[in-house]
Parts: sequence; C-alpha cells; structure tokens
Amino acid sequence: MRTRPMLCSSILVMLVGLCVVAAVLADGVKLRGSGASFPFPLYGLWFKEYGKIHKDVIIDYQAKGSGAGIKDFMNKTVDFAASDAAMTDEEMAAVDVGVQLLPMTAGTIVLSYNLPGGPKDVKLSREAYTKIFLGQVTKWNDPVITKANPGATLPDTGITVVRRADSSGTTFVFTQHLSALSAAWKNDPGTGTNVNWPSSDKFIAAPKNDGVAATIKQTPGAIGYVEYGFAKNGKLDMAWLENKAGKFVEPTIESGQAALAGVQLPADLRAWLPDPDGDTAYPIVSYTWMLFYRKYSDPKMAETIREVVKYCLTEGQKISSKAGYLPLPASVVAVVEKAANNIQ
Repeated sequence: MRTRPMLCSSILVMLVGLCVVAAVLADGVKLRGSGASFPFPLYGLWFKEYGKIHKDVIIDYQAKGSGAGIKDFMNKTVDFAASDAAMTDEEMAAVDVGVQLLPMTAGTIVLSYNLPGGPKDVKLSREAYTKIFLGQVTKWNDPVITKANPGATLPDTGITVVRRADSSGTTFVFTQHLSALSAAWKNDPGTGTNVNWPSSDKFIAAPKNDGVAATIKQTPGAIGYVEYGFAKNGKLDMAWLENKAGKFVEPTIESGQAALAGVQLPADLRAWLPDPDGDTAYPIVSYTWMLFYRKYSDPKMAETIREVVKYCLTEGQKISSKAGYLPLPASVVAVVEKAANNIQ
C-alpha cells in the first residue's frame, strides 16, 4: 500500500513529460524542400547542425535536381526549393504568392577524369574541353590536349563523356560557360538544364552530381562535369582549365573566390559568371539559390525560414569551404539578409 503513492507519482511525472514532448512536437515546424544536388552536401550539413540547436525544427531536403525542385516549388508540394539555374521570369510569374530567390552559397564546376596511366594534373585548354564535349576530340592523346601538356605522357585511350541525365542546374551553368566560349556550342547544343548532347555511344548519362562522380570513377577514360565537393570527396582527379586570361588554373576554393570577387549582384539577386575575368580566376563558377515563397499561410513557418536563412548566412558560411563550397562575400551576405525579410 505504501508503494501506491510513489507509483502514482512516477506515472504522473511520466505523463507530464510525455505531454511536454507532445507540446514541443505540436509547436515545432517541419520544412520540406527539394532541388539542386550541386549544393546538397553543404545544405545537408547546415540543416543537420541547425537541427542540433533547434530541436523543434525538422528540415527535410531531397536532392532531386534543379529542374525537379523548381517543378515541386511551382506545384507547391514543398515549402522551399533550390536551384543552380535560379528561376526564369516566367516561372516566377506563375507563383501567385510571390517568389524570393536567395543566393546561399557558390561553387565551382570541375572537369573530373579517370585516366589510368595518365598524369594527375591534366591541363585542358578552352578549345580542348569545348571540343571534348562537342564530341570532336575523342582520344586523350589528341594533339589539342597534348599541346597544353608538354612532357606528359597521355595514353591512346578513348574519351568517354559523362553528362547529366536529369534536368540539372549544374548542366545549365556548364553549358552557359561553353556557350560563352564557343559559337559552335552556342548554336547547338546551347544553354539549358537539358540540352541535345552529341549522339554518340561515347556519351553516358548519369543522374545528379553523385551519379556523375560515381560513373567517372567506374569508367576508365571518362571525363565529366561535377561540383568540386563531389570530386574532392570522391578523390577524383580534376583538370586544370584555361581561363579567360589564358592562364591554366587549378580548381580550388581560392581560385573560385577570385572568380566571385568582381561580381555585383543585381536587384533580383540573379548573377551569372559565364566566363569570369582575372588571372587567378577559375573559369566555371556559379552561385546557387534557395527558392522561397514571399507569403506563407503559417506565420511560424515564415519566421522559422527567416531564422534558418540567417543561420546559413552566418554560422553556415564558416563551414562552407570545408565542404568544398565558396563562402559568400560579406557584401553579398548583407544584401541577401535584407532580401530575406521579404519572406512573410
């Protein structure tokens, strides 16, 4: 009989505890997002770290590709999305509650390759890598490649080009760059999240950045375009590329930051760098955007989103370079922080 008060007291404490947990969950916020695979490793890290601090917030982001993310966003099946190709004016006009694009990070697109018996620091001229992706250079020892690599032994190995299978912002940025270099490329295939690649059995399609990286790693003679962090984490070789100044530049955080240095964000926050200036600038660099609605029906969700954005622009930028991404310049952070107030 003496144990009954203690038992009842224990049960009461447990019930109170469960009620507190239930209240926290009821008051919490779950954000659903989808889109670009390009920034996925960094976004995943940001959202995980944010969740450790704010246990009542769950952020579920699916890396489907930029095109799929924009489609989900326009269909309002997600709370936010992400794209390396931003959104077009037409796409934004179709969203009745308004759209706020925020550049949240930037990164470099590298040409990774798998060349057994070849050098680890292959240099590719603008002519060489444009012709490779046009299907006009098909051997690693082609003179247009060997010319930029004096003294290096380049094997008589066929080139297999690995490109994206899905609607991709990474493809948009890469093809925009090639269009800036080559009139032939600009005319066809041109710029887009999907383009008509050369018809060849030496072109292989793979989904998302991780799929391209894995395919390159598994295919001797392969070359493909991926975000720097995927290549770095996959221990893939990365070519030095000739930039606008005629210098061969290694893909690094520093050479990516040099490319960003001269870019001014316009009012709509959509800035492109198809062929950046500067002796030390890496030639293929892009901002990548998160896409938010300007009006949310739930005030708590809007407030949470603004807080998440603030975290990503402050604490998040401090860990960007470790994940292989380019921290935003302070001037850009200030502009994006102000624009985030449009999310209501």
